[in-house]
Amino acid sequence: MVNKYIPVLQWLPKYKKAFLAGDLSAGITVGIMLIPQGMAYAMIAGLPPVFGLYAALVPQVVYALLGTSRQLAVGPVAMDSLLVASGLGALALSGIEEYIAMAIFLSLFMGAIQLVLGLLRMGFLVNFLSRPVISGFTSAAAIIIGLSQLKHLLGARIEGSNQVHILLGNAVNSLGSTHLLTLLIGLLAIAAMAVIKQVHKSIPAALLIVVLGILSGYAFNLEAMGVSVVGEVPSGLPGFKLPEFDLSRVAELLPIAMTLALIAFMEAISVAKAVEERHDDYKIDANQELIALGTSNIVGSFFQSYPTTGGFSRTAVNDQAGARTGVAPVISAVIVGLTLLFLTPLIYHLPNAILAAIVMVAVFGLIDLRYPAELYKNRKDEFVLLILTFLITLTVGIKEGILLGVLVSLLLLVYRTSKPHIAVLGRIEGTNYFKNVNRFAEDIEVFKEFLILRFDAQLYFGNVEYFKEQLEKEIGKKGEDLRFVILNAEAISYIDSSAVYMLRQTIKELKAKGLTLMIAGAIGPARDILYTSGLIDDIGRENLFVRTYEAYEHCLDASCKSPIEERISTQTLRALLGKQE
Repeated sequence: MVNKYIPVLQWLPKYKKAFLAGDLSAGITVGIMLIPQGMAYAMIAGLPPVFGLYAALVPQVVYALLGTSRQLAVGPVAMDSLLVASGLGALALSGIEEYIAMAIFLSLFMGAIQLVLGLLRMGFLVNFLSRPVISGFTSAAAIIIGLSQLKHLLGARIEGSNQVHILLGNAVNSLGSTHLLTLLIGLLAIAAMAVIKQVHKSIPAALLIVVLGILSGYAFNLEAMGVSVVGEVPSGLPGFKLPEFDLSRVAELLPIAMTLALIAFMEAISVAKAVEERHDDYKIDANQELIALGTSNIVGSFFQSYPTTGGFSRTAVNDQAGARTGVAPVISAVIVGLTLLFLTPLIYHLPNAILAAIVMVAVFGLIDLRYPAELYKNRKDEFVLLILTFLITLTVGIKEGILLGVLVSLLLLVYRTSKPHIAVLGRIEGTNYFKNVNRFAEDIEVFKEFLILRFDAQLYFGNVEYFKEQLEKEIGKKGEDLRFVILNAEAISYIDSSAVYMLRQTIKELKAKGLTLMIAGAIGPARDILYTSGLIDDIGRENLFVRTYEAYEHCLDASCKSPIEERISTQTLRALLGKQE
């Protein structure tokens, strides 16, 4: 049990010297990446850059002890930073100190939610975030994140917003106050990173641009020329401090904390599973991941960390650089810690436009055009869901986009299950196979005396009326020669109480018309419900069959005696049909 909840106890005793080179290389590489990224993402969250470095320390180490992924790189990410900014921006906060306190408390709050969900084994909740919703939300959020950096890129005062039309309007109105040197620095940084990536993807472009930015800022005294710089960054490691919060704010923070908890988990689990496919020495446990991420955020909040999760780009780099165990993130944390201890004075002269350029290059790569194009060609309904999520996120808000996207996807699921596929079956000539008459019209034998229906979904309150309507419609097509209705129940895994009531009424109505209902192919869970509900007595035990062909033969037999009863023993029949003594 201890090993299950503390995975480090599983892999640390088996650690090999051969792993150290890869872990060391990956840890140093990701640690170097985290320095510019952490500061840039903290700016997205509306926090001083140093808090991005704080968020890159303790959460990494805690996850290394508790996480089931050996390559996931935990720390500040663009998406969560934007959610923090949009959530706290809607509150009436008195100043930057209260804003920082709320951001740190948000880490504690969302971590507690994740921890509770993990302990309750509720990792399956992420399944409700369908890929079209994730794609639409991610692309829209990337645009908002990128545009939110315009104020740093232009060097102008632009009022922030998480609604794209308002943000663009504010930017246009502020164009007249653009600081041209700041804009030039930002554009050069974007161009330089693009060129470096073309030369070789392994070159740490962001770090290189940060170094050049610091050197330029110091050499040319850019701050004196009106260029906004990072300024003084507190040196030293963050101390232990209990998060401050106002109980009256908890209700206001709950929606954003819930959204953060699920989105952060979705980000982490999706990239962790993608990397897991390339390794066969461990398995991802979704519930343990919730526990690990939740604990990372809780403990991190005591060391001034704002919300964190597993990052896409850093995890990919971590894996490519050779990370084999949780030693790699510990090394990354050491790199960040050394920076806080000894290198913060150098960061003073770094232009904010450089950090804005790093954010823009990173997040615009998240905009997905290929997947929507595929959906447009093949799945129009899911394409509409993606576009709807995209537009709501852009124009209404970040939280509203993901929540409404999930709601619409669930409504789409309910709609599909309320009108599932129903097929009228006929026998393929010369065989015992029964297939959809619309798909195999030329080879199908259809008899006026029989109606064979296959219902391809569970029977529940949401589709009982549809089932009955379609049954009555097909009965009407058959006319007066119809004698037997055979329900192929192979795809029916569940029958709820509303469906039991509907079937009981339907059987009475069919009997009044001189028709017999038979059920063929019912699987175990459905058979159990037929017996426990007493519905088997309405149907008649003699009208329950293992295969459609046996029900068909039964109808052909003038004595209406099932051939299966003649071929196998009563004991075997009971075992097949789930009949109880």
